[in-house]
Amino acid sequence: MKNEEPPPHWNWLLALLVLPALALGRLGLHVDRGWLFLGAGALSLLTFAVYAADKRAAKSAAGRVPESVLHLLELLGGWPGAWVAQRVVRHKGAKLRHRPVFRLIVLAHQLMALDYLPGWPMLRSLR
Repeated sequence: MKNEEPPPHWNWLLALLVLPALALGRLGLHVDRGWLFLGAGALSLLTFAVYAADKRAAKSAAGRVPESVLHLLELLGGWPGAWVAQRVVRHKGAKLRHRPVFRLIVLAHQLMALDYLPGWPMLRSLR
């Protein structure tokens, strides 16, 4: 059996999860890490499920999930689930109006984790 490499977008997802996972781990010094990671995973699963439900609704002309709700779920931390849904369910990943906002949300999570890990130096420099 031939070992196949995962598609490049899965490698990107893994790379983008490093900083937020480290930040959650550091935050876990103050609260229970298990609950933090469980909550983050649950939020990603919820976001994936909402994306999948919206995809089904789009196919059947049923009531759609507003794009603002999808972005709110991403912003609250469900962006990994949205990333997976965009590739597995093939929903919203190619929409030109949705993609830039999604990318900014992922970037915001990366920057926040990057600033939190060393003790918020960028945020403190704004004072």
